[in-house]
Amino acid sequence: MNVLIAGVGRLGTRIAQVLTAAGNEVTVVDVDEDRVDALRGQCDARLLVGDAGETAVQSRAGAAHADLVIAATGRDEDNLVISYLAKRHFAAPRVVARINDDENAWLFDHHWGVDIAVPSATPLVSLIEEATGAADTVALLRLSTAGVGIIETAITARSKAAGRLLGDIQLPEGTLVATVVRDGNPTAPSPSMRLLPGDELLLVSHNAEEQDIHAVFQ
Repeated sequence: MNVLIAGVGRLGTRIAQVLTAAGNEVTVVDVDEDRVDALRGQCDARLLVGDAGETAVQSRAGAAHADLVIAATGRDEDNLVISYLAKRHFAAPRVVARINDDENAWLFDHHWGVDIAVPSATPLVSLIEEATGAADTVALLRLSTAGVGIIETAITARSKAAGRLLGDIQLPEGTLVATVVRDGNPTAPSPSMRLLPGDELLLVSHNAEEQDIHAVFQ
């Protein structure tokens, strides 16, 4: 799958890490060169500095060939323009947009090219903004086109998976660990990896829900 993500931040970074680890072609665009530089080495995404609300920048980012465009900036007006341009000019088959201000939610519909709107009150944005620090397992995103969900679970000292080898853990059918984030760095998972408190696992699954992942690791 070819994915274009507009906006670095924690949301864009996490999604880029998961999708690249799963073998997808990902391009990340942001207007801030420092934020783009900070992402280097954290995932295998193609990085581009520019305003994704401009036709020329989306063209360079490959919007015309993207299967999925994710507008994940911190400004609703930018996310709407990005979504509209991706859908109307480049005919992106699936556009996901983040809503930062709930009062603007009514704008995020097909008229602006948005297929899936992610409100600020959902677990996805709450997690990224660290507003749900007590939650150990959260559904990040459902990618309807790919038919998979992205779920994160955090290993703590109390987790039953702490100290166990990843290969010894029976995952739900149709589920794989895309990456293990350790000390802020994404790590390619292997059966011999021993899970430690502080590890964050990003999983991709066709079937499992939050409660299923929680039951396995927590």
